[in-house]
Amino acid sequence: MANNKVERAIIMAAGKGDRMRPLTNEVPKPMVKVNGTRMIDTVIKGLLNNKITEIYVVVGYMKEKFYELRETYPEIQFIENPYFDVCNNISSLYVAREHIENAIILDGDQVIYNDEVLKKDFEKSGYNAVWTDCETNEWLMQVEEDSVTSCSRTGGKGGWQLYSVSRWSKEDAEKLKRYVEIEFIDKENRDIYWDDVAMFLHFDEFDLGIQKMQSGDVKEIDSLEELVDIDKNYKEYLMKE
Repeated sequence: MANNKVERAIIMAAGKGDRMRPLTNEVPKPMVKVNGTRMIDTVIKGLLNNKITEIYVVVGYMKEKFYELRETYPEIQFIENPYFDVCNNISSLYVAREHIENAIILDGDQVIYNDEVLKKDFEKSGYNAVWTDCETNEWLMQVEEDSVTSCSRTGGKGGWQLYSVSRWSKEDAEKLKRYVEIEFIDKENRDIYWDDVAMFLHFDEFDLGIQKMQSGDVKEIDSLEELVDIDKNYKEYLMKE
């Protein structure tokens, strides 16, 4: 039985989306439409369909483009990240650190095809994951007895591929907040992903689990090439490179 419940969401949407240029010269990556629907719309609607209504969107690059979301989603609140152009995304969690408790944290630049992957109930803090026997260069976790035992940042095969959807209990959120502050402020460690904090830098301080899902439930789009693979309308942008 799950003993934790998501109360709020933090959507990371401050990045510049350099691998999606020239498209992201015109619009921030989460606002790009995939087959007619903006990526961030699939994220917000998935949260709302799971009755998660306290939603924070961390913005930075082209932040003004996001404000039109208020018209459709009056529930959302914006947190501005003033460090987005000089720091990695640890800066986004730093500016949203007061809202980590019982939160689901996810990227705005992914497409949610199955709302069930954003459900509120969870047992352990940790990430959504898909089992893969195939070779991948994405972060790949090994799990024993419902606990993550290791993670390879260079990928491999025969493991649980990590996706940018994670949940954090009250206890783990307090630790994550503290370690984000230590890394970002005390150590001035500005060039890391926020996920590095719990998954690598302070791994022994957490007992992380996974939320299992199926391939196809979520699509992470990292580059213009990957976007064109699922939406041919963007071929012209690929030709401009």
